[in-house]
Amino acid sequence: MATYSLANERLRALEDIEREIGAILQNAGTVILELSKEKTNERLLDRQAAAFTASVLHVEAELSAQIRYLTQVATGQPHEGSSYSSRKDCQMALKRVDYARLKLSDVARTCEQMLEN
Repeated sequence: MATYSLANERLRALEDIEREIGAILQNAGTVILELSKEKTNERLLDRQAAAFTASVLHVEAELSAQIRYLTQVATGQPHEGSSYSSRKDCQMALKRVDYARLKLSDVARTCEQMLEN
């Protein structure tokens, strides 16, 4: 269940980013509209430009966080809600155990041959 809530949380964060990108486009449209007027409202332009800049910085930070998370997931690094790394460690440990058994059986065979001679 925790994995589903984490996935839903990630999706909600992406939806919030999408809404913020819409607000960025709306701010840009307002600025362009205001600039097309013969007499521009400087205060409005300043507010819209500041909102645009703040939103772009926020979206950039949020997207970077999402990309870092996806990079962790894709490379198998430990992250919240995943057991991939633990499963991989377990698989590797089992392979090492199998290899150790093989080598021990080789040593045992060699010892038996030496004792027979």
